[in-house]
Amino acid sequence: MPAIGITGGICTGKSTFCECLREILPAAKFFNADQAAHDLVELPEVKQEIREKFGRGVFSSDRALNRAKLRAIIFGNATRKRALERILHPRIRRQWRAEAKKHRNSPDFFFADIPLLYETGGETLCDRVVVVALSYKVQLGRLMQRMSIKPSEAKQMINSQMPLDEKIRRADHVAWNNGDRATLAKQARFLVALWQKQSWTKK
Repeated sequence: MPAIGITGGICTGKSTFCECLREILPAAKFFNADQAAHDLVELPEVKQEIREKFGRGVFSSDRALNRAKLRAIIFGNATRKRALERILHPRIRRQWRAEAKKHRNSPDFFFADIPLLYETGGETLCDRVVVVALSYKVQLGRLMQRMSIKPSEAKQMINSQMPLDEKIRRADHVAWNNGDRATLAKQARFLVALWQKQSWTKK
């Protein structure tokens, strides 16, 4: 069965879309890049690389990573953001590539929830890509609410990513998430029905 990439922008609803897919396809396998990154920064060798690149200031007195401080640094500086990505992305890519390969001959679907799929060239490992998208206004509002931040901060975070329009242009499918969860779930059901009818060959 296929490896399907799920991507989009910050606060566009990728995780919710994956939840909908889980409900429709309970046997499907999922890889979550954000969770993988969260786990990776707890590894001693990764902490050491972060310390070398960002200094001891991003760690607390008990040597725990101060995620909020690190996040503030990378969203305010594109060069520092790329430095963190160079530490994490090769490791994440190896993980999900191995998972996709392992499930390639499985009768079940494999979904990779990867926010920076296009930015890291990960679409080449997918049979199809779904971009979960919404309008800029709705995205901005949801991000401000979720993170309790000012409009200027939310705009900076959105603008630090590849434009959503570019991801939409490159996608095989787009799930539009301006509405409620039920509307998103309906689109997930439509796509699953479409995929189940297809004869899968690599693009």
